[in-house]
Amino acid sequence: MQLSVIIVNYNVKYFLEHCLLSVMRASEGLAVEVFVVDNTSSDGSVAMVRNKFPSVILIDNPVNVGFAKANNQAVSKARGQYILYLNPDTIVAEDCFSSCIAYMDAHEKVGALGCRLIDGQGQFLPESKRGFPNAKVAFFKISGISSLFKKSKLFNQYHLGYLPENETNEVDVLVGCFMFCRKTVIDQVGSFDEDYFMYGEDIDLSYKIKKAGFQNVYFPHTTVIHYKGESTKKGSLNYVKMFYQAMIIFAEKHFQTSKKGLYVLLIRSAIYFRAILAFVENIFTIVKMPLIDTLLLLISLLVMKYLWIKNIKVDTHYSPSLLAAFFTTYIIIWLASLYFSGAYDKPYKPGRVMRGMFIGGIITLAMYGLLNEEFRFSRGITVLGALTGTLLILGSRKVLQALNIKSVEPEQNHKHVIIVGTSAEEQEIRHLLATAYIEKNIIGSISPFEEKEPQQLGIFSQTTALTKLYKATEIIYAQQHVTFKQIIENMQACGSSIEYKIHSVGTDSIIGSNSKNTAGDLYTTELVYQITTQTAIRNKRMVDILFSLFFILLFPLFIWFVKNKKYFLLNMFLVLEGDKTFVGYIDSQFPKLKSPLLDVYPVIKNFDIPAENKEHLNWLYAKNYDAWDDVKIIGEKWRLL
Repeated sequence: MQLSVIIVNYNVKYFLEHCLLSVMRASEGLAVEVFVVDNTSSDGSVAMVRNKFPSVILIDNPVNVGFAKANNQAVSKARGQYILYLNPDTIVAEDCFSSCIAYMDAHEKVGALGCRLIDGQGQFLPESKRGFPNAKVAFFKISGISSLFKKSKLFNQYHLGYLPENETNEVDVLVGCFMFCRKTVIDQVGSFDEDYFMYGEDIDLSYKIKKAGFQNVYFPHTTVIHYKGESTKKGSLNYVKMFYQAMIIFAEKHFQTSKKGLYVLLIRSAIYFRAILAFVENIFTIVKMPLIDTLLLLISLLVMKYLWIKNIKVDTHYSPSLLAAFFTTYIIIWLASLYFSGAYDKPYKPGRVMRGMFIGGIITLAMYGLLNEEFRFSRGITVLGALTGTLLILGSRKVLQALNIKSVEPEQNHKHVIIVGTSAEEQEIRHLLATAYIEKNIIGSISPFEEKEPQQLGIFSQTTALTKLYKATEIIYAQQHVTFKQIIENMQACGSSIEYKIHSVGTDSIIGSNSKNTAGDLYTTELVYQITTQTAIRNKRMVDILFSLFFILLFPLFIWFVKNKKYFLLNMFLVLEGDKTFVGYIDSQFPKLKSPLLDVYPVIKNFDIPAENKEHLNWLYAKNYDAWDDVKIIGEKWRLL
């Protein structure tokens, strides 16, 4: 056995499927065994591996044991001369394994090999080669100085920015998403240290390999796509904590006592600093648009008040306390209406802003009509303030879009897409996108051969020129007649301004990634339940809040008519705080909901609904969810609460 490939998976089924397809291609002509260790995925990964890759040795863990322990489970069974630790969100070229084996066979002092990594847009990933994170290196990395001086030997030892990316070199640290190791060396120094749950294991193992007298080598003569961000979210507070905690474990294990204290102090300070920074960034990301809108709405009200008094109601005077009360109330109502109308959802749609402000305007006018005459505020200022505020918000979005602010990016349904594949593969991809309800402006296809069919745009060798000619913004590769190696090379040739996706024939998905820090893009024909969408989640929660408040306020009236008198008020508070929902189902086949007070089945006199019909009604509710369904069910069945 020449090679044992070990892949630890957690809830990235479709990326794992494409990874395994590339691994099988790279294994042709070699003696290779492949392990997949699944850490309790809930997305059907295990069934997919069993059904589509029966030759893979599958270890199905009942609990998430962490990255290091999961790898070690497979290492204990591995029979290969070499071991490859490989992430599930990677794509390897067809000659990857043979190239690595040839190099390792010719260089006996090399204990581990790392390749050249690129992200989903073909850009080089600097973590392909790294230095050991001693106190000085860690300081320059944490402070951000290393990113300012990327080519400096002094300031950027963490990513070894001074070493050319296309030159083979001995390095300190290899990245754990692709570590090609000599089995005898792993047997000697040990595999990943299980004190690390996630992150830091690769640094630790690289250190042990060098300490034992072997070399870690950066080998750029094979390139691997790493769709970073798939198994973990790099920007999360949890990531910051886990990553730097791993650095502390590393220091505790390997640094001398005299250096350990300073390093641990530095890292602990970095944890708190980055945690505070991440918290502030997350909060700012959530509230920045509502804060901008608050300011714009306040400006519109103040300007309209000034113009109203100046030109129409000249003798009118409003006390500061009255203005503060009404302006605060109006802005809160308008912001809430904008939120529930999806004005802050991505992608940005102007219609959501107009709908939100229209609904908010109706609510404020209705509130005006309910007040006594002595407490009423000017309708003119209210209406004109809402209209002006709407125009200011829409204008601000245009300005922010011109500044390339991500949070207001418009919906891009009309990307110019080119498919690399035969006409039959083009039709397959079109069908998959249509089935998944994904709209794409597909210009046409490029032949994967050196001859094209009459209706095709051109041949594969012309891809770079054709993308410029047709101003393509996205390429989808049909991976059957083009190799993974050709795809990797073509991505880099076309440049990072284009988005790239891969569809392997026989799969029901198209994968890609447009950022190294976020989860990848996935198109799949797997059924999408409407109830899982952001809009549905928000609207369902809104229905729960409004009706729970309604029933709590009118509790003395409703208590005499409801079925469950003993727990009625308690249930209303549980719904209000989000522990229960008014309407739903209990069925593990469909997206999980909070415990419901009412089921989705209609009440039919003298008829017991069969189990299979209940299942179908649950499916329809989840698949086609509309908030009005909940309103109608509550209206019909409230006595059963």
